[in-house]
Amino acid sequence: MATAASDLNSDVEGSCPPIRRLLLLGFKRSGKTSTLRTILSQEKNPSDHSLTAVEGSCPPIRRLLLLGFKGSGKTSTLRTILSQEKNPSDHSLTEQQHWIDILNWRLLVIDTLGWQLETEDTDEKDSENQPSIIDQCCPVNQQSIIDQCSPGPHAVLLVVPISAPFTELHWQGLWPRVTALGAGIWRHTMVLFTCADQMPKDKGVEEFIVHAGAALQRLVERCGCSYHAVDNTLSDKSAQVAELLQKVEEMVQENQGWFFEMERPSILFEDEEMQREREEDRGTEVGRTPAMFRSPPRELRVLLVGWRGAGKSSVGNVLLGCRVFESGQPTEVSVRRQAFVAGRRLTIVDTPGWDWFSVQRTPSNIRKEIKLGAGLLHPGPHALLLVIPVVSTLTPKKRQALKSHLEMFDEEACLHTLVLFSCGDWLYGTSIEDHIQRNGGELLKLMEHCCNCYHVLDCTKTSKDKAQVTELLQKIEEMVAENGQKPFLPVKLNQELDEEETSGKCILH
Repeated sequence: MATAASDLNSDVEGSCPPIRRLLLLGFKRSGKTSTLRTILSQEKNPSDHSLTAVEGSCPPIRRLLLLGFKGSGKTSTLRTILSQEKNPSDHSLTEQQHWIDILNWRLLVIDTLGWQLETEDTDEKDSENQPSIIDQCCPVNQQSIIDQCSPGPHAVLLVVPISAPFTELHWQGLWPRVTALGAGIWRHTMVLFTCADQMPKDKGVEEFIVHAGAALQRLVERCGCSYHAVDNTLSDKSAQVAELLQKVEEMVQENQGWFFEMERPSILFEDEEMQREREEDRGTEVGRTPAMFRSPPRELRVLLVGWRGAGKSSVGNVLLGCRVFESGQPTEVSVRRQAFVAGRRLTIVDTPGWDWFSVQRTPSNIRKEIKLGAGLLHPGPHALLLVIPVVSTLTPKKRQALKSHLEMFDEEACLHTLVLFSCGDWLYGTSIEDHIQRNGGELLKLMEHCCNCYHVLDCTKTSKDKAQVTELLQKIEEMVAENGQKPFLPVKLNQELDEEETSGKCILH
């Protein structure tokens, strides 16, 4: 059961006093207004009141509930989140509730006792002493969790370590514990992967999920493909915590700003929604298609590349729906921005423009900066958007320069490249297909090199025509699916850059 977010400021601890809402009811001339004046007269800091309701100015509260098996990394994750507190204070990790201020939110992070994984060995060895899954979901444990995060969590973070396999036993132990909290809980649940440092450097979370087996794929899909990975060993944890909280906020917005009110322990029969969820999850479902290929990825990472003055920054602003890149002037350094667009979490890196005619004429510092930009999209971009003004003429020399610049990334970079024509308003009603045919051989050769992946963007219609952005994102997702086992172009997070390199060859994986 979900509850409206207007109660976000209830039961606030710390710098914001608790808010209590009183509703005055009565007949006319019963004295309601006089009573209101009497209450207002006791205000600590008297101010003028127009006898209308006044809302507080406290930051929005988000309650996060950490759940997982023993050894999953919940405590390490809690320590990572606490490390980003605005005003650091001593926190005892033995406590379950932690109030902290991070960025623009006031967080209540609730840690819980790790679940015991049921195995055949433990069942045989400790059959008399070891509690069963049903016992561990007993009303006492459920009531304790409910009391800790009352009135309800905005996000349930299921902590799963990348370092250990997630098996059918894990799924069978996790499912009843989560669903015991109430029907509809999955809409508020995210998989939080820990031990990201143990994942191969050239692989992303998507590839890990695809190869991790049916049980984990089922869990991720049940959570609406909502997931995040953290490396608790990093010295600078600010970026990954900020990204986690942004994903939580997006999930809250997807739920219309509502948090989840967990059900009180009851011996009543489960409702229809919980019965339906149980039926859907019954069985091993070994033959199912991996979740990442049956539904579009919740995250898209895009690298903008192209000539100087091609309009990359303007394209980035159009895709994100707001002015976050400085357009109209040369881009000197790579800039990373992100937003929630058309149901997807879109991360874009704008890069400095390269030379029109030769990769050798592109300064080494520009090549280095473009590589750094690719690294900002670790483990790698799903798409390279090659921005080309629709009014430009493509000569053999220009086409060869584009091809050589793309090969800076990898010989197979073309498989991840989509040609994005900017200045679409200059077509004056001509279709992009007719434009490509009219320009002849060189443009057709470029299309062939990029597997005929292209799109046109009219920046003058962005406020009225959102469909062109959605269509572009759909094309990127189709390209991701077609690339199969290589959904993105792998890059290194901390690559040693060779300043003396003059050929332009800089393999990223």
